Amino acid sequence: MYIDKKFIKFIFVGMLNTLFGYLIFALFLFTGIHYSISVVLATVIGILFNFKTTGIIVFKSHDNGLLFKFILNYCITMLISIVLLYIAERLNLNLYIASFAVTVCMAVLSFCILKYYVFKGKQ
Repeated sequence: MYIDKKFIKFIFVGMLNTLFGYLIFALFLFTGIHYSISVVLATVIGILFNFKTTGIIVFKSHDNGLLFKFILNYCITMLISIVLLYIAERLNLNLYIASFAVTVCMAVLSFCILKYYVFKGKQ
């Protein structure tokens, strides 16, 4: 079984980005910023951090011009996730298990979009 080395890096960078995003959120919350504003700020900063770490560490790209495509990837996978969870809810499936399965699928899809569309030719 062949596993793309970039995919392994992508998973580890994803964990790093998740931790970073949470810490930024917690920092804003700790400083007294309302949780809703903290979420928005942490998400924006997290996406930018994710763009740079994924681009540099996984795909060896420093091209900031790819940010729009990167954000488009986020939007696509988020919308598909919502649709799949809606279907799971309609089928009375356990949403915790369904969410885990959807997250795994979206990680694979996101990697493919990033590799073959966003950072295509930048590798």
